[in-house]
Formats: sequence, C-alpha cells, structure tokens
Amino acid sequence: MQVPANPPKLSAPIDLDHVRTLFSDPARTRGADFLRREIAARMVDRLELVKITPARVLDAGCGEGADLAVLQKMYAAAQLLGVDAAEAPLRAVRSHGARQSSLNQLLSRLLPAKAGIDLLCGDFADLPLAPNSIDLVWSNLALHWHPQPDRVFAEWRRVLRVNSLLMFSCFGPDTLRELRTAFAEADLAPHVLPFVDMHDFGDQLVDAGFATPVLDMEVITVTYDTAQALLADVRALGGNPLGTRRQGLMGKQAWQRMLAALERQRRPDGKLALTFEVIYGHAFRPAPRTTAQGEAIIRFDLPRKK
Repeated sequence: MQVPANPPKLSAPIDLDHVRTLFSDPARTRGADFLRREIAARMVDRLELVKITPARVLDAGCGEGADLAVLQKMYAAAQLLGVDAAEAPLRAVRSHGARQSSLNQLLSRLLPAKAGIDLLCGDFADLPLAPNSIDLVWSNLALHWHPQPDRVFAEWRRVLRVNSLLMFSCFGPDTLRELRTAFAEADLAPHVLPFVDMHDFGDQLVDAGFATPVLDMEVITVTYDTAQALLADVRALGGNPLGTRRQGLMGKQAWQRMLAALERQRRPDGKLALTFEVIYGHAFRPAPRTTAQGEAIIRFDLPRKK
C-alpha cells in the first residue's frame, strides 16, 4: 500500500466492529434501498461518460449486490468482485445467485472464463488483492463508514492498474442536519456522523497518488409525514457507528425533547425534511513518475509511421 504523505487520521471515531453489527441484518437496511438505488443511477450517468472496458471490477461496499447487477449489465464480459465489511449481506448475494434461472446460468457459461462474480468479506483499507489487479473501483455510499478514508484511498490506488478508474459516492457534512439539530436539543452525546467535507476528500485523493480527481456535490431532500418514518430510514441507512456514542437507551424526557425539536422543523407543507449531501468523486491512477529506487521515469511519445 502506498503510504499517504500525511499520517493516517480519523475522519471520526467510527467503531468498525459496530459497523459490521449494524449491517449484519440485511432486512434492517433494506428500507433505505430507494436512496442507494437513486444515487447508484446517478453514478451510472457519470460513469457512462467515461469510455472504459474494464476486465476486472471491484464493488467496495457491495451489500446485497444490487450494484453488482448494474455493473454486470454494463460490463458483461468483466469479472466482478464484491467486497463488504459484513458477512450477512454477502450470504444474501450468494443465496440469490444460487436461485438464478437456468437461462442465466447458461449465459454465464457462455461468457469468458474470467467473467462472473466473486465475493469477499474484508476491510476496504486492507484488501486481499494483488497490486495492479483492478480496472475499476466502484463504491456507492460506503466510504463514510470507514474511520480512515485516506488509508482506503491509498489501498484502492494500490489495487488499481495504471490509468484505471476510481468512482465513488458518499455523504457530506450537511447530511442529516435536521436530525443533528434535533438531537443537540436533547443531550450532548454524538448521534450523527460528522461526515467528511468534499474538499478534504480531494486532498486525500491527491495525497494517495490519484491524478485529476473530480468531485461534485448535490443535495437530495427526502420528506416524511411522521418522525417515526424519518427515523426508520436513518436506522436503515446504518444508524450511529461512533465509538463515542451513548451506551444504552436515551432517557424518555431527552427522547421527547428530540422529537419536539424535530417537529418544530416541519415545512410549510407540513412535511418533515431530511437532507442528504451527496458527494460524487472519480479519479485515475496515473503512471508512476519514479522507479522503486526513486529514479525519474521519462516517457517519450514516438512519432507514428505514415
């Protein structure tokens, strides 16, 4: 793994073991799939502007495999690798694959030998993959669950081949701002992740050795009739993985203060709003400028024969 120029630092005190626990029951997270699918569709729109034909694709944070299906449709001849920190969603992918139709099984056999889907449970910052083995790293709404995104970027660069592409989405600082405000009126405990700013991600990508990173942001607002429906979606998105989170249940009075603060935020149309700041990023792994011994590499473009 290439070591970033600056020492690794925590984006937030995220408890990775607790993240795995939060995603250990796929049924708990399916309620927020509508948002994951919407953002995946917007990522696809961006990906279609980049003309690549990857032979090997990594979906980092594949969950139950919805994006794997999208990527397989886009790159039918590619070998797909799904990695997730939790084992339970991967079991769901395997179960779905075992139930695929005989027609799909026949089509899979007709594809090149390396085509298909492989699944691994592991840490994004410590992938069990060889260097220079991936042509496209795709990651949809997964990066913000890791406490050291700079290490993750360095590892993604390590596994990417030269001139290959990283494309990701994650939540930015304004995400769940309504809920953060409401909880602040209840107690001083952290209830919402302090998501990383887009510009900090840009710096981390450059430090990790990526070339020409492009990041943009948009705000998606989801509205609800009740606080219960809003909170159900927040739990389905993952909940609170902070190691500094309150241990045990919030007291009844504090919970009521939070709900009252949330209710005071109702819009003129009577709806409760929940903000999602979505960051999209892509970057390429450039050709090295120095050898392993530190010697400069100078490339010459020879003139083409007429």
